Amino acid sequence: MTTADVHVEVVDYATALEDLRRVREAVFIEEQGAPRDLEQDALDPLCHHVIARDAGGAPIGTARLTPDHRIGRMAVLSAWRGRGVGEALLRALLAEARQRQWPAVSLHAQVDAEPFYARHGFLPEGDRFFEAGIEHQGMRRVLGGTATIAHRAEAVAITTAVIVQARRSLVIYSRALDPGLWDAPPVLDALRRFATHRTGVQVQVLLQDAATPQHALAPLIGLGQRLPSVFAFREVQDPVDLPYAAAFVANDDHGYYHRPLGHRFDGEAGLEHAGRARQLRDEFTQMWERARPVTEFRALGL
Repeated sequence: MTTADVHVEVVDYATALEDLRRVREAVFIEEQGAPRDLEQDALDPLCHHVIARDAGGAPIGTARLTPDHRIGRMAVLSAWRGRGVGEALLRALLAEARQRQWPAVSLHAQVDAEPFYARHGFLPEGDRFFEAGIEHQGMRRVLGGTATIAHRAEAVAITTAVIVQARRSLVIYSRALDPGLWDAPPVLDALRRFATHRTGVQVQVLLQDAATPQHALAPLIGLGQRLPSVFAFREVQDPVDLPYAAAFVANDDHGYYHRPLGHRFDGEAGLEHAGRARQLRDEFTQMWERARPVTEFRALGL
């Protein structure tokens, strides 16, 4: 797998041991102060390892898959962070897991890296804990199957992932821009990046109640006002649509998050379900065509 001037490959542990340790010792031992006897463990020879290399072949990042389907030892040299190396490593690990037909993968994310993994479909699982003196959050991503969403933290994570995965289009059906979800900083940041870092994109937002979020000064309305060529808002008015109780977001790739009861966070989601995402988008289009444009959102300065 190659991205820009970085190449990622699955490697044999014994052959690549020196390169693996060079990166991991620089990041975990020298930079983060982890004990050497904790960084190097008996699992290493049993794991599937990947290495990222620069154009000259020097190792700049590593990661591994353990026999119990856990991603670990994700490390990128400091000079290469923020340049897509971590994403390339993660994509390679997920591809390897799919090839082995694993139903899911999990990981222990350092807390400051939790948003990174959430953008790639990993959902928080359980309470935070300390490992090697560093605070971590357990996270899990379903591969191929449907993920069950039960809590706000999971809802925010999967919504962020659906937005990040979108290519050119997002549809959002919401009762009233659900507080706790559509005003969550990671979700707003993902929407802002989607709207400003790509060309020809569109976000359609269909509401059952447009007045409540307007009176509450919902930040998504403000974002839409600043980017009116991207965001469009409509409100349900046809009697056939008014009893609709669900809420959802779906992209034009394979991602969706559906809540049977729109005032709750619990529901189902998937990032590899083109059929279900397309079904929701088709349902959305029918309601959208019957809805009224929310012209009162267009004026600047709520």
